[in-house]
Amino acid sequence: MKRIMLKNKIHNARITGVNLEYEGSLTLDENLMKAADFIPFEQVHVYNKTNGAQFITYLIKGRNGVVEVNGAAAHLAQPSDQLILAAYAEMEDTEIEFWMPKIVIVDDNNQPK
Repeated sequence: MKRIMLKNKIHNARITGVNLEYEGSLTLDENLMKAADFIPFEQVHVYNKTNGAQFITYLIKGRNGVVEVNGAAAHLAQPSDQLILAAYAEMEDTEIEFWMPKIVIVDDNNQPK
């Protein structure tokens, strides 16, 4: 049986900007992407801790410290809101026994703690 499991997560990312006119996506600090094992254009579930909004988008590389919500999702976020970014993967039961997701908690400057 396959189950959908948490693959990786960034906790407490703080939005540095929103760009309604951009075509879509979430711009994320490239170093933070690497630390949490995300890759460009990977689907990500976004949970806004500040206002409760949730949406799904994809990631693009950004500069150091940048967390920017783009496109229509910009209506669901404001600078300084805190986010949880999560990706999920299908796994067989045999894989789950030894699985641990990659979780990165960040400070107010979007740097890993």
